[in-house]
Amino acid sequence: MKVLIINKSTSNGGAAVAAYRLFNALKESGTDVKMLVEESSEGFNQVESIAHSKKEKKKAFRRFVKERLCFLPYEKNKKVRFKFSPASSGIDISKHPLVQEADIIHLHWVNQGFLSLKSLEKLFKLNKKIVWTLHDMWPFTGGCHYAGDCENFMNGCGKCQFLRNSGKKDLSHRILQRKKKLWNTTQMNAVGCSQWMEKAAKDSTLLQNHPVINIPNPIDPSVFCSLDKQQCRQEFDLPQKKKLLLFGAANINDPRKGFKQLIQALEFMDVRHPHLVKELELVTFGDCKSQAINKLPYKWHKIDFISDQNKIANLYNCADAFALPSMEDNLPNTAMESLACGVPVVAFNTGGVPEMIKHKETGYLATANNCDDFGMGIYHLLYENNADYMKYATTAFAKEKYANNTVAKQYNELYTSLVS
Repeated sequence: MKVLIINKSTSNGGAAVAAYRLFNALKESGTDVKMLVEESSEGFNQVESIAHSKKEKKKAFRRFVKERLCFLPYEKNKKVRFKFSPASSGIDISKHPLVQEADIIHLHWVNQGFLSLKSLEKLFKLNKKIVWTLHDMWPFTGGCHYAGDCENFMNGCGKCQFLRNSGKKDLSHRILQRKKKLWNTTQMNAVGCSQWMEKAAKDSTLLQNHPVINIPNPIDPSVFCSLDKQQCRQEFDLPQKKKLLLFGAANINDPRKGFKQLIQALEFMDVRHPHLVKELELVTFGDCKSQAINKLPYKWHKIDFISDQNKIANLYNCADAFALPSMEDNLPNTAMESLACGVPVVAFNTGGVPEMIKHKETGYLATANNCDDFGMGIYHLLYENNADYMKYATTAFAKEKYANNTVAKQYNELYTSLVS
């Protein structure tokens, strides 16, 4: 049984991180697995890249630009530019040797010029077994990656909130209808990383007649584990005697990640507990361009992007709590990483996040969109909880649910059921 994992990249975005981790987890379990991406970063061993030369990388960039230009006349405004993918531009990988030899094609995140609907049609015509891990909602919507409060994907899309001239038969409706015809040509097996995503997929008009199950993303507990806080803070030159709140994402400036809400929560804390200005400091990692953070009374430590997994784990171990103010999320890697390192998480009760956090046991679940409650959650984790108990509870929960061997076993059971 040969399995091929397909994703746009090896490191750009949460889906890429999760897909590569699954690739390694499956290898560790003895699965005959390969990974194919459009473009790979350095240091990712045994991954096959399509854009491995300067010429191919230029072609990949042109495909990306072509798709964005295709969407330009339809987009409501530039704020939604990357929230909708028409899948109008892509590359045909159906004749690639790894695709040809595979028994199971395992799709992950394939947008932004990598695989178009035509590319997927050619893949499906190979009559291979198809598994698709749902890192966002795109595989069962008319083009958006997250639908927010919209439920049009349940009955056919149209009247899309991301389109300039939306209507009953707008671009989202036409894409969904095309997807429906295409999806019905194959026996697709969808996997929601969270139960929330699984339910949304089952409710959708595109996947309601296809098998959909829930398997979480994996994490390596030998890398993401509890370490000596003093030594880790020394590595990053962070203060030893302060309370440190950590926040980070691949793109902090994405409104969906809730940075604005975090700022509001910290402002609430400053009003409610003004003395904390001498005790609490904020640490961020990832691309952060917001000027609002400079107006906060708390000292801010900005850590540049880190790609090394061991260093990321060390950074988590510097923190007393991790803030996850996402307005909508599936099964965020950052929350999983934090829990595995023994650091409790404060988050909004939304999306798949409640599946990761047991209120006041492994973190704090604030009422959705309630920034004051989020601020109260930060205070609770820093000053009112039993730190030793939470460290034990978070690491135990992460190992039980997300350890490499646990997740690999679930996927291998799925693969075996498809080929037997």
